[in-house]
Amino acid sequence: MTVTGEALAAIALEAGVVIMEVYHSDMDVETKSDDSPVTIADQRAEAIILERLAALDPDLPVLAEEAVAAGHIPEVGERFALVDPLDGTKEFIRKGQDFTVNIGIIEHGVPVMGVVYAPATGRLFIADGPGSAWQGEAAPGGEVPAATNRTPMHIRKAPSGGLAAVASKSHRTPETDAFLEKFPIGDLVGAGSSLKFCLVAAGEADIYPRLGRTMEWDTAAGHAIARAAGGRVLTMDGKDLAYGKVERGYDNPHFVVYGDVEPPAA
Repeated sequence: MTVTGEALAAIALEAGVVIMEVYHSDMDVETKSDDSPVTIADQRAEAIILERLAALDPDLPVLAEEAVAAGHIPEVGERFALVDPLDGTKEFIRKGQDFTVNIGIIEHGVPVMGVVYAPATGRLFIADGPGSAWQGEAAPGGEVPAATNRTPMHIRKAPSGGLAAVASKSHRTPETDAFLEKFPIGDLVGAGSSLKFCLVAAGEADIYPRLGRTMEWDTAAGHAIARAAGGRVLTMDGKDLAYGKVERGYDNPHFVVYGDVEPPAA
């Protein structure tokens, strides 16, 4: 068995089942050492994902958010996986809908394949590989959409009437607003979790700045999808956001997801 975009999608749909079971229950919330919340849904979903990835490729190192928090940090090489079993936990706790399952595959520091799945809405976004991204609809535990029910994704041409910018629902900062003032923004779209990457990839938005701390597992899957759809994810000095940053503890510098938009002049 091999890791494919379709296989990652099937894993995410399975993880969505346990996530939604907890979502519809009276959940208990714990706090990790970094003061971020965690629920049993994060833990159960991650266990499923790790088991399924190991079955697909036993030699694939996996950096998974909850395992890392517990001190389980494998050595990674040229190829590894990054897993955030429940991105947008705060949104999940308050019974919102913008939370996602995220699995990304990294090769030579570049995200080449990934899945972002929003189980509350059924939206599924896939990067099969460089230049190949699609979206579809699927219920938790359901079948991966057949080829006839997949919509190819590509960034849109920048609209002449003003760009649509994606802003975080829970991490909006004055620095973000100041950065966006450099562009002709006509609309501001609120979204949570890694869905912000996917909105740019799907041509529903044009730019998404993230001027705050993120970890590699937060961004790998969405980055893979944006990249496969023709977008760019650049740091503030115009370099491609890279992965496997052991020296940083796998955290990211600030970055911007660009559709058909040129970065501002230095």
